[in-house]
Amino acid sequence: MSFSLDVKAEIVSKKIVSPCCVKAACYAVACFAKYFDGRGIVLQTEVESVAQFAKKMFHLCDIQGTIEARERASGVIYEFSVKQPEAVEQMLQMFGHNGNETTLRIHPENFSCERCYHAFISAAFLCGGTITDPEKEYSLEFLTPKFSLARDYEAMLAEREFQPHRTLRRGTSVIYIKASERIENLLAYMGAGKAAMTIMNSRMFKEVRNNSNRISNCEAANISKRVQASVQVKKAVRYLEEQGRLEMLSQPLQKAAEMRLRYPEYTLSQLAEAFDPPLSKSGLSHQLKKIIDIAKALQERNENA
Repeated sequence: MSFSLDVKAEIVSKKIVSPCCVKAACYAVACFAKYFDGRGIVLQTEVESVAQFAKKMFHLCDIQGTIEARERASGVIYEFSVKQPEAVEQMLQMFGHNGNETTLRIHPENFSCERCYHAFISAAFLCGGTITDPEKEYSLEFLTPKFSLARDYEAMLAEREFQPHRTLRRGTSVIYIKASERIENLLAYMGAGKAAMTIMNSRMFKEVRNNSNRISNCEAANISKRVQASVQVKKAVRYLEEQGRLEMLSQPLQKAAEMRLRYPEYTLSQLAEAFDPPLSKSGLSHQLKKIIDIAKALQERNENA
């Protein structure tokens, strides 16, 4: 399985609970479908679970769609569609579209909370996104032939500080992100925390590897330990942030989390010295360990709930 498919599988596994967020996910499916107009929608995907996701989201909105598997020379294409006139009318009314628009624009009325944007962006990646294996390069893209949609979507990502760029490739608009840290943040935002950690690990180990010729085997071992310790803290912070618990930590722990994210390459001693006023190495170590323990306890409670 490719890394891009792994990411989509992780996103599909996440539950969308709020009705407003389910609607936003449906809206993304419609916007990034092959077409979305008075005829209805048709989404084509090579990933069966994505088609099933689309059908489930629309079903939760009381709109019935169908899935057909079509054989192509390149393999099976799964086609999710909403074509029944009554269902199409209900869908257009729900999204505030009339089906006769000459250009497709994103209607902000379809978003009721920030989680709606999480759902929309995640579903947009399922339907029109792809990401390169981080062992090769860092590149995440969204593709659509709809120019106005691409412009609106780029603005949506920019508002959330993901710093996207947009270009045309053979008549298709491509919204892309190349910076590894921005990709990490976007993956975490979409609910693909494991994939974000994979990118983070890849980036950090590449940095270490690029410097390995200038250090001894002993120093290399120490760096590896430092990287692993830093990754543990960053993983804990990302999880607490995803669960909305980061701001509930004490101010010293929030500051420790912020500094570890800002300086992932620092040793514990260097990081302690970077505080104003400086902290003791043992004091900082205790704070970082406490963050990890809090995240671990929360995750265990969530898994056992």
